[in-house]
Amino acid sequence: MKKVITADQAARLIPDGAVVGASVMGLSGWAEEVVQAVDRRFVEESHPRQITLIHGSAVADMAFKGGQERGTTRLGKEGLVKRWVSGILGTSAGLSKLLMENKLEGYCLPQGVITQLWREIAAKRPGLITKVGLGTFVDPRVEGGKMNAAATEDLVKVVQFEGEEFLFYKSFPVDVAIIRGTCADENGNITMDKEGMLLEALPLAQAAKNSGGIVIAQVEHLVKNGTLNPKDVRVPGILVDHVVVATSTDYSWQTSGVYYNPAFAGEIKVPLGSLPELPMDERKIIARRAAMELSEGDIVNLGVGMPTDVAAVAAEEGVSEMMTLTTESGAIGGVPASQPNFGHAYNAEAIVDHHAQFDFYDGGGLDVAFLGFAQVDRVGNVNVSKFKGRPNGCGGFINITQTSKKIVYCGSFTAGGLAVEARNGKLVILHEGKNTKFFQDVEQITFSGKYASQIKQPVLYVTERAVFRLEKGELTLIEIAPGVDMEKDILRLMAFKPRISPDLKLMPSEIFQPNWGELKRLLTNGVEMIA
Repeated sequence: MKKVITADQAARLIPDGAVVGASVMGLSGWAEEVVQAVDRRFVEESHPRQITLIHGSAVADMAFKGGQERGTTRLGKEGLVKRWVSGILGTSAGLSKLLMENKLEGYCLPQGVITQLWREIAAKRPGLITKVGLGTFVDPRVEGGKMNAAATEDLVKVVQFEGEEFLFYKSFPVDVAIIRGTCADENGNITMDKEGMLLEALPLAQAAKNSGGIVIAQVEHLVKNGTLNPKDVRVPGILVDHVVVATSTDYSWQTSGVYYNPAFAGEIKVPLGSLPELPMDERKIIARRAAMELSEGDIVNLGVGMPTDVAAVAAEEGVSEMMTLTTESGAIGGVPASQPNFGHAYNAEAIVDHHAQFDFYDGGGLDVAFLGFAQVDRVGNVNVSKFKGRPNGCGGFINITQTSKKIVYCGSFTAGGLAVEARNGKLVILHEGKNTKFFQDVEQITFSGKYASQIKQPVLYVTERAVFRLEKGELTLIEIAPGVDMEKDILRLMAFKPRISPDLKLMPSEIFQPNWGELKRLLTNGVEMIA
């Protein structure tokens, strides 16, 4: 019982200038009660001050019950955070505002890199050497991951090793690790029974302990010593200094959308037929065409947003079991959930640690990845990380897109009011979106078309009316939807004229029908449209 303290007591253990690491994705793993106490202490005492906050993935920033805040929103007070290092910066309105006003130092590093760095720090290695980030805004020859003028330190270096070029991400000491679990025994052993993700709690805790720092774990339940199955313990008590038992379930949401779903925790399996069917709109058309890039037996990643619709199409078409869908957070198998439960999965076969999943991804374990896009330019660069100076961040996007054997980008051709209809096997544009998504040069390089061309990576860009391929270092138009006019509906709305394939084709008319029913045949016959 000596380890059990209150959230307010935990907040007082964080010194000014501390490097604070959190293991989190959405609200999974987020110690909300502890963070609320940190916020409260700062308001009342102006401490802790000038901390460095580091987390790999997004932290939910949304209103719950009468406008209550959740996630890093509470830390968006001037003077509390000096430096913010994360894979996602745009999900916290308060911190993002301070970043844009240069009132804190903002850095964005790839999500997988941050989760893997905890292990390097734990083992007292100098840092992480990887190709992830080469040619993107994280590359110091581009922006070095710096998201504002206040960020001046170089956190990333280009190094040569055995005749090859790599990026080197430097290690740093961790003063405080904040993690979350389900149960803790009196010795501080932590389980994660109700969590839908294991995340990187273990290496983060190891990093803090071996840096001479402390580990604070928030849990829902305290149990007697000797009652936990040792295989269920995800973070051993020797690493945990303090345990905060949450005073309300409101501080332990499993996802950004639900307090608890047993399917996400792997306790039950749900009938896939019970998942909602997609409406027949541009998203479904894009998801169908993208799904045609699948092959039987593929190991797949689906990014946030529109790419998750590929899973819904696979379920509708009855082919979910012909491939293995995964999430970067660690789910393997089943069907990935969409927002606000992104990162979780229905009926997962296995859930591994966050950093372990990125090890697999980084080594080329993915056969195909489906990602969204906000901006694309003439050489195939993609931007999802910064818009009109407003930071969003890359998340796991850079890890996934640079290492997957094949990339399929999914997105509407225009944004902001687009309305389309599929009619008699053709696409009818009812109202054009007001914002173009095809630029001469993207605002920030989250995906490098040049790097992809150098490593000969197959890359496809799928919209509801046109399909492009990265070919000979240029964005190349290879398909148009039946019913659209190439000049009026495609080329006129692009800031550059793409290369047009001499073998230009129509997108399959079947995907513009209410009922498709072709995907199983395509997968069984091994049809691969990108080739």
